[in-house]
Amino acid sequence: MPDNPIRTLIVDGDTRLAEQQGSHVDQLPGFAVIGIVHSGAEALEFVSRGHPQLVLLDLLLPDMTGVEVCRTLRSRSAVLDIIAVTSASDLATVRAALSYGVAQYLVKPLSAATLRDRLHRFATTHRALTTAPPHHLSQEEVDRALTALRPPFTPVADQPKGVSTTTLDAVVAQLRAETVPASATDIASAIGVSRATARRYLEHLAVHRLAIRSHRYGRCGRPGNLYRWQGA
Repeated sequence: MPDNPIRTLIVDGDTRLAEQQGSHVDQLPGFAVIGIVHSGAEALEFVSRGHPQLVLLDLLLPDMTGVEVCRTLRSRSAVLDIIAVTSASDLATVRAALSYGVAQYLVKPLSAATLRDRLHRFATTHRALTTAPPHHLSQEEVDRALTALRPPFTPVADQPKGVSTTTLDAVVAQLRAETVPASATDIASAIGVSRATARRYLEHLAVHRLAIRSHRYGRCGRPGNLYRWQGA
């Protein structure tokens, strides 16, 4: 284990899942689980005395919401990072958590492989920012650190003529950010392209199994397509 592993606190109301998560994290090089608690009050008390560097936080706790925990920690100027690991995926909760500086948002159920990948990315960024010389970071250094937190998107090899990489990246980024299946109209409005353009790119992703297509029936009985990201 590295000399300075990332001191990690697990906060989950489900004792079985908390222990399971703690076991996975403890096996990762560069991490050390220093505590496992099951309520918001316990989390706040532990942070005040245990000084973890990272909190894996369920947002559905028995005594308060995880968002309230985040808000309290930030009001106390706690110097730590938070990764949400939760089944709460409604837009309001996601936005609230991100507004309090949640570094990553992982939706349950998730595989051990996904957790390992995201924590590895977090460790890469954490290491880069904590070992960097004490100077102002360049834009390139900031971009590199932020990119390390997010899984890469590799465009499909047979990208057809007329498909812009820039537009494709924008569609992928927006689709990934959606917490519920989105229509071509939703994506078009969010990134500033026509509905026809958004639909063409979404269909391109669906054909290559990077997006899941489903149907929504309107009042006239005609189906409209919805898309959800499923790429690696």
